[in-house]
Amino acid sequence: MQIPTISSTKNDALASQLDAAINNKTKPLGSLGVLETVAKQIGLIQQTTQVELKQPAILVFAGDHGVCAEGISAFPQSVTWQMVENFLANGAAINVFARQNGCKLHVIDAGVNHDFGPRDGLASRKMGPGTRNFAAEPAMTAQQCAAALEAGMGLVAELEGNVIGFGEMGIGNTTAAAALMHKLTQIPAANCVGAGTGLTAEGVLHKQRVIEAAAALHASATEPLDVLATFGGFEIAMMAGAMLKAAERRMVLLIDGFIVTSALLVAARLQPAILDYCVFSHCSDESGHKQLLGNLNARALLQLDLRLGEGTGSALALPLLHAAVNFLREMATFESAQVSEKSA
Repeated sequence: MQIPTISSTKNDALASQLDAAINNKTKPLGSLGVLETVAKQIGLIQQTTQVELKQPAILVFAGDHGVCAEGISAFPQSVTWQMVENFLANGAAINVFARQNGCKLHVIDAGVNHDFGPRDGLASRKMGPGTRNFAAEPAMTAQQCAAALEAGMGLVAELEGNVIGFGEMGIGNTTAAAALMHKLTQIPAANCVGAGTGLTAEGVLHKQRVIEAAAALHASATEPLDVLATFGGFEIAMMAGAMLKAAERRMVLLIDGFIVTSALLVAARLQPAILDYCVFSHCSDESGHKQLLGNLNARALLQLDLRLGEGTGSALALPLLHAAVNFLREMATFESAQVSEKSA
């Protein structure tokens, strides 16, 4: 497997041009705040001052997790495939938000414990009927993990747009995400775990203990790909591969909540420059996400107390990306509008 090589977007000459273009708009310096930062970032990603967003898409990866056998979720594993059916029936929150923002939605079966058969709107890249229980053995083999990464890369290679949001569905995947965070950042497990689908305080403590025991069992897994194979999910690995390919293609990556950010954490350990391409849509209400964003030195656009997943934060943040691009493309300059600039 060949991990894509990702180049930094750093370009001092272009950065100066973008600063000048932004500062010459009919507004006080810095008055559009974070939108100015996003506009500049997109310009550096696209290597131009003539920025544009084309055919935005959100990819929702679904997979099941063997660690559910440890009782770490408030919902049964069958909810994963039932929610995939809901996506295909256009009945989920992500369907509503993607539709209202003119965003193409792609649903991917990365490894759900259900036979959907050929279905319109479902891309089958099934690696298996869910991962194994990482409380007892590695969730994936190295070969399965590599295949999932490659499948994610292949999906993005087929897309035509230049902005891609990421979402997920998988009962048990907050446990996998918290385990990845704990292993790759060395942040204590107690600060990584949260309520997920709605666990009680006792349930959260049980989840923490499962992760701590698994981390001790698999103490030899320290390299990013080993950690991903040991604790991750098929959907998380496939997302990581998709992110790496998207950054290689100089696409804008719109990062959703806790699970999506855990996939990015793995990708960033493999190719640190990927972070140049990421816009972080929101800070999840899932415990641990704020610390994970801090570990990545990331600033979220929104704080809406979301913890649904599905890519909903990505869809809700997309209008802000359009606003950043549109003000840079369409807003008048002081000269064109014949507006006097600040005198001192």
